[in-house]
Amino acid sequence: MTAATGATRATGSRAPKQSTGSPSTPRKPRHLLIYGFLTAMGLLWLFPIAWALLNSFRDYDYTSTHGYVSLGGYTLDNYVHAWQQGDFGRHFLNSVIITVPALVMTLLLASCAAFVLSRFSFWFNLPLLIVFTAGNLLPQQAMLVPLFRLYNDVQVPFWLSDSGTLYNSYWSVIITHIAFQTGFCTFVLSNYMKTLPGELTEAALVDGAGVLRQFWQVIMPLCRPPLAALATLLVTWIYNDFFWAIAFMSQGDKFPITSSLQNLRGQFFTDYNLLSAGSVMVAIPTIVVFVILQKQFVSGLTLGANKG
Repeated sequence: MTAATGATRATGSRAPKQSTGSPSTPRKPRHLLIYGFLTAMGLLWLFPIAWALLNSFRDYDYTSTHGYVSLGGYTLDNYVHAWQQGDFGRHFLNSVIITVPALVMTLLLASCAAFVLSRFSFWFNLPLLIVFTAGNLLPQQAMLVPLFRLYNDVQVPFWLSDSGTLYNSYWSVIITHIAFQTGFCTFVLSNYMKTLPGELTEAALVDGAGVLRQFWQVIMPLCRPPLAALATLLVTWIYNDFFWAIAFMSQGDKFPITSSLQNLRGQFFTDYNLLSAGSVMVAIPTIVVFVILQKQFVSGLTLGANKG
């Protein structure tokens, strides 16, 4: 033993450690049950989406004859007819006109408010954050009548609305989304900005940077993950909105893309294969946005999960 120990010390090598367990430890029955339940729930959630996608490529006459539980009758005519009948080109543009300004203004206002709430000690910081949070608990439908009367009474220049009021204009929907989404975004961004070291802004202040420069060049570049996560959520919420557009617009040519799906429904008959094709086309932009921002979205959701 002494000779072996001396030889080990002389060569500078360490004695191999004994294995404490088998390399492939069998999973516990509880873990298998959880994985099985999550897999079943995932397949159950994906089934209607896959079913709608399959039927969007099938001819209605074929499915009406052979039933939906069949294979065959594949065609691309549903997408062509949905695009033409629903006037999707115009309504996609309407969705862009509504979504992009609402997204940019919401993130800008929320980031400014969050910077003040997290970096300055004012007496109204906590009450203002409570107001923002309480606003998210208020049902949006409860504000329908007051907002409807407000938009009908507010006079705006003709170049903002051809009706002379905010009603029946893009701005009515844009302002509503900004008002309802800014509180949630402020709450998320302020909590994230509080985790950033205060020495960052102090060092920038010593270097002569003003408040605006501290906000734009120091804090905002570090907030890209939460901004990307919020942008993904906001695009989904605003783009898929149906309620406010119907409530504040009377002209069909201004409706967003989700409202145009009503054009694919007949008064006495509805081709659900055609409606499925339209729904798939409507969902494509949100899927593209999520795929592009997927990495930032996941990292933004998991911020603070690990403590260094």
